[in-house]
Amino acid sequence: MYAIIRTGGKQYRVQENDEFRVEKLDAQVGDKVIFDEVVAVGGDELVVGTPLVSGYAVEAEVLEQGKADKVIIYKYKAKKDYRRKNGHRQPYTLVKVTGIGAAKADNKESAAKAEAPATEAAKANASMKKDELLAIAKEMGIEVAAKATKAEILAAIEAK
Repeated sequence: MYAIIRTGGKQYRVQENDEFRVEKLDAQVGDKVIFDEVVAVGGDELVVGTPLVSGYAVEAEVLEQGKADKVIIYKYKAKKDYRRKNGHRQPYTLVKVTGIGAAKADNKESAAKAEAPATEAAKANASMKKDELLAIAKEMGIEVAAKATKAEILAAIEAK
């Protein structure tokens, strides 16, 4: 079984017992880390999320905190006597995957949040089109004028 996880702005394909480097995590050596942003899970059957697969998580153990090899940045402009040399060592965390499977609720708040169904009002946001907001308002039984602005429709939805 494998999983594709998202962390540090990158995606990684991982299997159990894989060791890989991720962007620096705030964890000590020996700590357990849970990656809950699972994009896809594969094995006998591929499960792809939209955008994330709910109910799955990848558990890993921190093996090492370190810095990568130095990268030299050299700027040069011909005939202008301009030279700049700079170096950079990117920090990383080396982790080892210990398990892929169903996510466990660590506390009551996250469990309640996962079980609570999303209401129509929670789905409504300012990035939606006016027609979509009008449709949500109609489903909720809110009377809104067709010429109302998006802000007015959102205010009516949130007020209910």
